[in-house]
Amino acid sequence: MTWVPAPGSSPLLDVRPLVEPRSIAVIGASRQPHSVGWLLLDNLLTSGYTGVVYPVNPHAHAVRGIRAYPSIEAVPEVVDLALIAVPAPFVAEVLEACGRRGVRAAIVISAGFKEIGPEGAAREARLREIAHRFGIVLLGPNCLGVMNTDPAILLNATFGQAMAQPGNIGFISQSGALCAAVLDYTRAQNIGLSKVISLGNKAGATEVDFLAYLWQDPQTRVILLYIEELSDGRTFLEYAHRITSDPDNPKPILALKAGRTSAGARAVASHTGSLAGSDEVYQALFKQAGVLRVETVEDLFEYATAFASQPLPGGSRVAIVTNAGGPGIMAADTCIQHGLDVPPLPEPDRFRQRCQLPAHAGLSNPIDLIADARSERYACVLDALLQDPTFDALLVLFVPIPTADTDAIAQTIIEAARRRLKPIVTCFMGVVDISPVKAALRAAGVPCYDFPEDAARALAAMVRFHRWRIRPVTGYRTFTADREKASALLQRSAANRHGFIPEDIAFRVLEAYGFPLLPWQAARTPQEAAEAACAIGFPVALKVLSPDIVHKFDIGGVLLHLDSPEAVRRGFEQIQHAVAQHAPEADFQGVIVQKMGARGHELILGVKRDVHFGPIIMAGLGGIYVEVFRDVAFRIAPLRERSAYLMLEETRVSALLHGVRGQPAADIDAVAECLLRLSQLALEQPLVEELDINPLLVYPRGNGAVVVDVRIAVRQSEPAA
Repeated sequence: MTWVPAPGSSPLLDVRPLVEPRSIAVIGASRQPHSVGWLLLDNLLTSGYTGVVYPVNPHAHAVRGIRAYPSIEAVPEVVDLALIAVPAPFVAEVLEACGRRGVRAAIVISAGFKEIGPEGAAREARLREIAHRFGIVLLGPNCLGVMNTDPAILLNATFGQAMAQPGNIGFISQSGALCAAVLDYTRAQNIGLSKVISLGNKAGATEVDFLAYLWQDPQTRVILLYIEELSDGRTFLEYAHRITSDPDNPKPILALKAGRTSAGARAVASHTGSLAGSDEVYQALFKQAGVLRVETVEDLFEYATAFASQPLPGGSRVAIVTNAGGPGIMAADTCIQHGLDVPPLPEPDRFRQRCQLPAHAGLSNPIDLIADARSERYACVLDALLQDPTFDALLVLFVPIPTADTDAIAQTIIEAARRRLKPIVTCFMGVVDISPVKAALRAAGVPCYDFPEDAARALAAMVRFHRWRIRPVTGYRTFTADREKASALLQRSAANRHGFIPEDIAFRVLEAYGFPLLPWQAARTPQEAAEAACAIGFPVALKVLSPDIVHKFDIGGVLLHLDSPEAVRRGFEQIQHAVAQHAPEADFQGVIVQKMGARGHELILGVKRDVHFGPIIMAGLGGIYVEVFRDVAFRIAPLRERSAYLMLEETRVSALLHGVRGQPAADIDAVAECLLRLSQLALEQPLVEELDINPLLVYPRGNGAVVVDVRIAVRQSEPAA
């Protein structure tokens, strides 16, 4: 066993010409008001763009009072960026001209590509080829464009209605329509953005290219993603993990993933395949990368405003300050539901005396200052809590009453937050009477929410990222394995119509990777089976050997606890008869004779190869009810050592493995090692499409684990023409 560094990542595109261009040609600039070509040019001019703009229109001498050029070749300088807004059939010709002119980057606004079907997909493929041939950094097609609120750039290269407000939140979206809606929402909520990226069809630059850019962007503090589908999940995982784990410049990534329901059309026969739906894979991806998943657009920005303006908490202990009991209780409940701690004040009497609180003020936690609390009371309490090491974060609630000095209380909170000792989030309940106050809080960088639950969830997101930041980071492990032997076995094996190879071959593949197996032999006749049983030692199990029979128990293809040669011979004949009766078309190749294992916890380990993510690893409760209870967890290979343990901790079977009702703890280290070996096998053997180890018998700590059954499906070769 040796330690190896993380696998290398795919090279990324330099997207700076898309986001920080010094000169832009608007190809398709129009004199028709409110057309896309008119809006693109108008937005560049009205946003205060600091570079040079060249309208390109073969039918106009000037557009918006600026000299126009008949083609990109006629533009007097080689521009950084071409904004292309011409009908789809002409885009390739325009892009090729840009390539010949030496244009560095292009944003194709035009629609009419793969989103409309095969004809559009062919057009898009041509764009991709042209961009690759000329080295053009391509964004789109079918996108809204790009915004950059950096005062040195002030770029609005979109056909949206208005420029984003400046801020430190970067937003990347696969949906142009959602980008437009988000721009309206953030302006209404006074939320500032650093960059807005509409990816469109992703024929060139992808979300990973822009993630890497925003990681290094000094104007961006938090990164938001709207994802419909990732093109390269493995590269996304690697870069997102780097960004969230950077010891010097970590940035939180919040993601909203659309399409949570599984729409997979391929029927899969393995347990892993049927359990590993699309959403489970994305959930695993986000966990491994340290990406915080949200459920709604509103959550995306409510959490982002907290990250963008407040320091990270140093722990999960929250002090709740309120002037009303009910909202405080709601906040406390939500905190606890989301994994936060709400500890009591350590010295309530001294605290009461220090801040001169009335006798009927509640000093447990929530700290209820009661309805008549004025700014002086809030100021003293906040100061004391900021200095108290018992608490890591403050959640401040306020319900306005006619006699309250609302503006002064808000200013008190702002001044406390400016000290940046701990994160402070607030909830001012009410809209009509206190909207200006809430706006003032947000403008000062203090997150202010409409309801206590919203504030608590935002704080919980910050704590989750803090926990991710302080987690122990482990590397990747490589085990000694006979890769060539395993590869040869997989290539030579005759797979059945489902792609499964015979179980004896599957066992030998696992042996090549050092998996612990119960003693076994393949037998083609009753006498061979009896001799194998004598060599292995009784009692034994017999299992039908046929690549065509997936569920052996269902046809009577498994016999257990056979304790004599004669019982084994009879068992062989019984299984042979069962196959003839229940699966007459199956290729009967004999039986597997296997030593009966001692009773242990039954787990399932599995692999499914995904077209976008590569091998997906699964672990959880095994046995015959695996698809009933669905108590499994997923990760994307390669597994870090700690990920193997975390997978098991996410399942309900984890409680059994740790020992309950006087039972000893199981050998979790042995299970984790099997998972790491499985990850290595899946990465090194690309022919493996799906793999199930079910069950893996796990024994008490120090006694290991053994593989009982395995199924491997291999990639089917294309039929000859």
